[in-house]
Amino acid sequence: MGILSVKENLEENIFRDIETVAEAELPWEALRDKTILITGAAGFISYYLVAALLLRNDRYQTNTRVIGMVQNRKRAEEKFGKLAEREDFVLVEQDVCEPFVLTEPVSYIIHAASNASAWHFEHVPVDTMNANLSGTIHVLEYARKWNAVVLFISSLKTYGEVTDGSLKLSEHAAGYLDHDSYKNCYAVGKRAAETLCACYHKQYGVSVKIARPSYIYGPASLTDDRVWAQILADVVYGRNILLKSNGAAYRSFCYVSDTAAALFMILLKGGDMQPYNIASETSDVTIRGFARLAAQAFPEKNLTLVFENPEDEKEPVPQFSGRTPEVLDGTKLYQLGFRPKVGIPEGIRRSVAILTARKEAEKG
Repeated sequence: MGILSVKENLEENIFRDIETVAEAELPWEALRDKTILITGAAGFISYYLVAALLLRNDRYQTNTRVIGMVQNRKRAEEKFGKLAEREDFVLVEQDVCEPFVLTEPVSYIIHAASNASAWHFEHVPVDTMNANLSGTIHVLEYARKWNAVVLFISSLKTYGEVTDGSLKLSEHAAGYLDHDSYKNCYAVGKRAAETLCACYHKQYGVSVKIARPSYIYGPASLTDDRVWAQILADVVYGRNILLKSNGAAYRSFCYVSDTAAALFMILLKGGDMQPYNIASETSDVTIRGFARLAAQAFPEKNLTLVFENPEDEKEPVPQFSGRTPEVLDGTKLYQLGFRPKVGIPEGIRRSVAILTARKEAEKG
C-alpha cells in the first residue's frame, strides 16, 4: 500500500469500520470509472462514505473519482489528513445554499449536507432550513444537468407526530408537524426537500433515491451535543453517565458503519422515489437503555447512571399514549438485502475505542 492509502492513514479501529462498509455485498461495479459528488463530505456519516470509496479504489482499482463538497476546506483537509492529497479525491469549498461553482460532470450525487444538531435548530433555524431547500434545489439542478443519480439523505424526523396506533414508523406514515414553529426547521425542511425530489423526478426525470436514517451513533466527537454522543463522552472520560431526563424516549439506533453500508445499498439497489428507513432491528432501545448498555460495556470503569433531576431516577413506566415512538420499520431495506453487523454494545465499544485513541493523539 502506498503512503496515501486508506489503510496507512486511519487508526486501526476506524479502519475496521470503513472496511466493513467497503466490503459490503453490493453491486459496486456500477461505480467503476464514475465520478461521485458528496455534499457535506466532512460530516460524520460522509467521512465513512468517502473513505469506503477510496478503500475500494485501493483494493479493486475501481477508479471512482470522489468530489467532496465542504463548507470549510481547511477543516476538511485536517479531518481527512493525507487522504486529501490523493488524486482520486478532490475537495471543493462550496456552500450548498449558493449556486454551484463546480462544473465537472458527475454520475452520482449523495446529498448529505445538513445541519443536524439541536444547537443549529435553536440558533440558526434559517440556515438549517435553507440547506434542505436551496441546497437540495442546487443538487437536483446539478443532477439534471449531468443526468446524475441522486441519493438524498432525509431523516426519521419527516414523520412528525404519528398517532395511528402503530408501534413502528413505516415509510408511508405521515404525522403532524407544526409548520409555524421554528423548532421544526429541520423536520419540515427535510419533508419539503423530499417533495422537491419528487417534483424533479416527475418534471425532469431525475433519478432520486431517498434514505431516512434512524439515530446514527458512533465516534463523532467528544463535544457533540446529541444525547448519545454525550453518553459516549462520559464513558471516554470515565465519568458517571449524566441523564438530563428520565431517558424514557424509545428510539431506533444504527451504528455509523451499518448506516453507511445501507446508504450505498439504497443508492445502488433502491427504487426511485421509494423512501427507505435505515434501522437495525436489534438496536431499538430507550435513551436510558442506551446509557445502561454503555455503562455495562465497560464494567472495569464502574460507571453508574446519574440524573440531573432526582425525580427522574425512578424507572419510567411505559406510556401508551397512542403516539408512535421514533422506532423505524426497516422491512423495505431488509428486502433489498440489508443486514446490520454491529449491535449497540459492540457499537459503543468501537466508538469509545476510536474516541479514546483520538483523544490520546490530540493530547500527545
